[in-house]
Amino acid sequence: MLLLFFLTQKAFTEMQINKLETTKKINMIDMKCDMVKTGKHKYTLTEKGTSNLTDDTRVYLSVGRMFLLTDVQNMREELKGKQEKCDKAIELLEKKKEFLQKSLKDQEDGLRELVQQRKDADGTTK
Repeated sequence: MLLLFFLTQKAFTEMQINKLETTKKINMIDMKCDMVKTGKHKYTLTEKGTSNLTDDTRVYLSVGRMFLLTDVQNMREELKGKQEKCDKAIELLEKKKEFLQKSLKDQEDGLRELVQQRKDADGTTK
């Protein structure tokens, strides 16, 4: 009976640790998703701000720490490409978050089951 107690205690502790780690991962995904959404919003605002420019306007595309002279059409294509990348990244992060939320629910169910088994075991020994 004592061995069963230590095994259930160890399993309970491991399940709690896994639950905390999964919660941290979900929070990190939320933060990453917010960052990507902010970037997408920035690209959208830039596209709206440059929508009234004529095709002969000189615009510069930032590449790392430098700026390259480019035409307006190329800049708009770059902005749309970046927005699409952001959309794909958001979709991927949402899928990961859904998976982790399902995993978290399973872990919580496992904890409840373990607690219930412990209560049942205590009730039968008394």
